[in-house]
Amino acid sequence: MNAMTEQELSAAIPAKGGRRIGEVVLDVQNITLRFGGVKALTDISFDVREHEVRAIIGPNGAGKSSMLNCINGVYQPQEGKITFRGRTFRHMNSRQVAEMGVARTFQNLALFKGMSVLDNIMTGRNLKMRSSLLAQAFRNPFGIGSGEREELRHREFVEHIIDFLEIQAWRKTPVGRLPYGLQKRVDLGRALAMEPQVLLLDEPMAGMNVEEKQDMSRFILDVNDEFGTTIVLIEHDMGVVMDISDRVVVLDYGKKIGDGTPHEVRSNPEVIRAYLGAEH
Repeated sequence: MNAMTEQELSAAIPAKGGRRIGEVVLDVQNITLRFGGVKALTDISFDVREHEVRAIIGPNGAGKSSMLNCINGVYQPQEGKITFRGRTFRHMNSRQVAEMGVARTFQNLALFKGMSVLDNIMTGRNLKMRSSLLAQAFRNPFGIGSGEREELRHREFVEHIIDFLEIQAWRKTPVGRLPYGLQKRVDLGRALAMEPQVLLLDEPMAGMNVEEKQDMSRFILDVNDEFGTTIVLIEHDMGVVMDISDRVVVLDYGKKIGDGTPHEVRSNPEVIRAYLGAEH
């Protein structure tokens, strides 16, 4: 039987909501990560296709966050390589990854609690700033300077994100005063401000109630649909994963034990054993 072409393979992957899944944009190949004598990840390979929602799941300690840290340059794996849009890297730093169009949210929020929602999201525009710090600080008494014009453009973009995430009522509120669910939304907004091609979400719904999870699920799908952003998602809520993901890769003790559509993964005996402790 002949090998499938890239187009045929893309068409063979079902997409939810009528979206068209494209070609591979991120290819993780044989990644092994060690901390001293402890292996956090062992020979992990999977790919991510354009416009899909790709979930990474597994029990606590499976290596999910370590995998994201390898992708966005926080950790440097000892073995393997990562290919992003045809460019292959063995080691990258976080700034390189961000400049290439990969943004990240974190399981533990790292927002500036004393700053407003607007200013927190504005920090996501730092890589997009072209004016020097001096030009940004200088206010021309005879008109709008180049730094001011650039800042106005960035603020206009951030205001669009605030409207998109439905947090207009809190735009001037210090983030530390917001409920946890809204802080998570601000964290998503800051990542979106980078205009990423690929968005890495590390447990975006951790600690949320049912209503907050429903809202966040809707925003993730809207980001994927309206912005065309490819999503890589770590999430413990299996109901959410099965509802919004196109494909799922499963890790357990740093090894890959499953990869496929939500239906295929849900019926995989190894996955069932990892979650339930015995065959179901």
